[in-house]
Amino acid sequence: MELEQLKRELSEIKTKGDSISPTERAKYWASANMRKRELETLILKLETEQKQMAINAALMSDNLVDITIPDINKQEGSLHPITMVQREVEQTFASMGFIVEDGGHIATEFENFTAVNIGEHHPARDMQDTFWLSNGSVLRTHTSATQNRLLKTYGPEFAAIVPGLCYRNENLDASHEMAFFQVEGMMVGKDITIGNLLYFLKQALTTILRQDVEIRLRPYFFPYTEPSFEVDVSCIFCDEGCSVCKQTKWMEFCGSGMVHPNVLEMGGVDSTKYKGFAFGFGLTRLAMLKYGIDDIRVFNSGNLEALKI
Repeated sequence: MELEQLKRELSEIKTKGDSISPTERAKYWASANMRKRELETLILKLETEQKQMAINAALMSDNLVDITIPDINKQEGSLHPITMVQREVEQTFASMGFIVEDGGHIATEFENFTAVNIGEHHPARDMQDTFWLSNGSVLRTHTSATQNRLLKTYGPEFAAIVPGLCYRNENLDASHEMAFFQVEGMMVGKDITIGNLLYFLKQALTTILRQDVEIRLRPYFFPYTEPSFEVDVSCIFCDEGCSVCKQTKWMEFCGSGMVHPNVLEMGGVDSTKYKGFAFGFGLTRLAMLKYGIDDIRVFNSGNLEALKI
């Protein structure tokens, strides 16, 4: 009732001020303005109080929630494990002078196969292994598809890594996914040796895994490197053998080698003057090792409990 009375009084003041003659109006408002301002202030205060009382009453029911009240049970999100590992890899290699590049998800047949010395009849070019696009390009099957672009962009002397997604037509299981993350590493120069490869890999893995690791090379074959090696790291879970390393004390980690002369030449680099090393490892696999995740499908599962690190 008080609010309505105040509004009526305010309305009467305004009505009277409008109805009197112009000669009397100035004198009238000189005395009426103070009361008018008092009424407007009181009305605003009472209306605000009434609105707040209505909100409080509604909040007492089960139908409304005040979204402005902080949630005491709020659970904050976190970065994806692979994102955290990728950032750590990028920071580690950048601190050692490597450029960080992004090669893109789609590669030409030349970039993905021919430029890395994969022959015309290699089984990797089969439809069963590779996702081909209607224009003849492919979803890159490995980050090595960026090697030719790196050579043509930066010339005969550079160091770079290229992290990102790769795609293969795989049957899904605990250790295989059709979309997975890799990182390609490449260094080219006049005096590059296998010793440089071992040094950078050991330094990077020791930093990322936060413990000293040993590196060993096993002879292998890759079309784009000569000589080629499989790189093993000492098991980070045991000293005497465990189920993870299959009682060998070593874990297979990545492929590597000295860049094949054909790859250098197709990138416009004189292979008689310059050498280089290259390596490629799975960021997904590294995240599994670092965080103890034993099923690769977890990363794309949306399982927040499993992905919260």
